[in-house]
Amino acid sequence: MKKYLPLILFAIGLLVLGAVFYFIARSTKGTDAPEEESALTEVVLADRPVTTLTPSDDGHWLTLKIEKIKITAVSLDYELLYSLPDGRTQGVPGSISLKSAGAIERKLLLGSESSGKFRYDEGVEEGTMTIKFRNDDGKLVAKFSTKFHLQSNTKELSSVDGKIKVTLSKIPTKTFFVTMETFGILADPPAALRAGPWGVFSSSSAKLPGKVTLDSAKIFLASGTKWEEVSAGATVDLGILIGTD
Repeated sequence: MKKYLPLILFAIGLLVLGAVFYFIARSTKGTDAPEEESALTEVVLADRPVTTLTPSDDGHWLTLKIEKIKITAVSLDYELLYSLPDGRTQGVPGSISLKSAGAIERKLLLGSESSGKFRYDEGVEEGTMTIKFRNDDGKLVAKFSTKFHLQSNTKELSSVDGKIKVTLSKIPTKTFFVTMETFGILADPPAALRAGPWGVFSSSSAKLPGKVTLDSAKIFLASGTKWEEVSAGATVDLGILIGTD
């Protein structure tokens, strides 16, 4: 029996290694390898989806809306990641079939739900929104990602990197704001795009005027499928903003 012991131990070692490789393969299945992402082609502005996050009145939910989907794909993955004050990162993932045309809308909870009971994460200020388009084979064909800034009880709104700033005329009470990139726009820009598109979205339905600071010669605010120039940076409301030459 002793002379077979090395062979038995060798066989057991192979089984253990096989199990390890199996679980590693399972855990990485469906993730995007770096070489897969590096092979992605640049999507021109006219074909990029318009993506927005609108906070609820209490700041516990963000409504994800994706419209103007022109990319040829069969499914869309989304992932909302956000940071907690204690340093932990929480995520809200999902997958959507693109068989039916039209805008996509989902309510994303900043917290968790169990048996109809909700636990809300407090103190959320920053996070990342990522959407990925996949073909029939599940292969990644396009990816977009942006950081978002969730704020309240302030009139000084800004993106995480500070590239866009909006100073409101006054501090709105019980109002939440999200500042983020929107990837695409609903209408062609009136001139060569220099900054944006940026989105500043509010939980309030009221118009909120303010002063926009953006590195560009001219600033425009989206009004449906049209653009209104923001003269001297004074905007009459929040929404999707761009800067042009």
